Amino acid sequence: MQSDSDKPNAFSNALEQLRIAAEYLKLEDGIHQMLAHPKREITVSLPVRMDGGDTRVFTGYRVQYSDARGPCKGGIRYHPNVSLDEVKALAAWMTWKCSIADIPFGGAKGGIICDPKHMSMGEQERMTRRYTAAIADFIGPYRDVPAPDVYTNAQVMAWIVDTYSALKGYMVPEVVTGKPVPLGGSLGRDKATGRGAVFCTIEAAKVKNMDLKKTTFAVEGFGNAGSNYAEIMQSNGATLVGASDSKGGVIDKKGMDASKLIAYKEKTGSVVGFPGSQPATDKEVLQVEADVVCPAALENTITPDVAKGIRAKIITECANGPTTPESDKIIDGNGIFLIPDVLANSGGVIVSYLEWVQNLDRVRWTEEEVNSKLEQKITGAFGDVHSTSQKNGTSMRTAALMVGVGRVADAIRTLGVFP
Repeated sequence: MQSDSDKPNAFSNALEQLRIAAEYLKLEDGIHQMLAHPKREITVSLPVRMDGGDTRVFTGYRVQYSDARGPCKGGIRYHPNVSLDEVKALAAWMTWKCSIADIPFGGAKGGIICDPKHMSMGEQERMTRRYTAAIADFIGPYRDVPAPDVYTNAQVMAWIVDTYSALKGYMVPEVVTGKPVPLGGSLGRDKATGRGAVFCTIEAAKVKNMDLKKTTFAVEGFGNAGSNYAEIMQSNGATLVGASDSKGGVIDKKGMDASKLIAYKEKTGSVVGFPGSQPATDKEVLQVEADVVCPAALENTITPDVAKGIRAKIITECANGPTTPESDKIIDGNGIFLIPDVLANSGGVIVSYLEWVQNLDRVRWTEEEVNSKLEQKITGAFGDVHSTSQKNGTSMRTAALMVGVGRVADAIRTLGVFP
């Protein structure tokens, strides 16, 4: 298995993708340089009283990459491997993602270096509130709107709302998205990332003249997004043949019931050992004989070694940055239709936008209305990217970046540079 130190630098990957898009767009050097640098990088030290009575100091980050098209937007992740470069890369990708979806947000991302699996709820709550207080002057409904990411959830967002509101002196539910529904969270938000990725897969299947009901698929990273993707793909007639999580993977070429696999993981803590399946590694799940492969874990999982063995016709990137630039070349060369992360997993931020609008207007839409608006937005974005790809003879990733970077560049060009 590849160690973290061997993996490519995520921000270097993001800058390389930007460079490729800038070449195709013939961007002015000044705008390219502006887009290669985050607007603001915040590092905070977070003293937290642990359950045992001792105090630990955690390091937290918030990177606001661009607000040229609107308030910054992006998740907060809790993970031992969080780094400033990772957060910068994720903030850059969020900038392009919001632009591709054509929603009025810029990009941001946050994170805390910690291992929530070894922290109590009380410790996570105290750390979250301390982090919120540390960045409170830099977030807000019209400045920067956080959301859940890896190992954060609706409960974490509720703590942020409560802390931020206490500091402001009045309730501000619209300071974050991905909240519990009773606090103003949007119906449909919990499954939005997976559902959006399925909408993209459906559109890609049309391009490839594939019948989804005869399609097999595998999911690497059977967490929230990956498991929802699997269940919704199954409801559209596709068959799950492989899945993995942080503890291992399983393969069953005859097909597995996604709903039963979700229930099994909830009971045991992993997909490993699912009845009737064979054990598998992440690599084997990604390289299994399937029509569609969905990487839905962390970045840099599809390395050149993995890419060479992928047999799928379509790759749907539910994770952020799962494919390295070198692997992109191999995938393109093998004729695989890749739906890039900045398009495929934008369902979450699209419904976050819809949640923000509902909060600001003090209205609530039905789940059917939210899903309909999500489908309209993401299929429109897919069409924009695919037509750009066809027109310029580029990969879908390059086309997506051309659309996303191009719109942000247009905004910067129109705004000008102050002073």
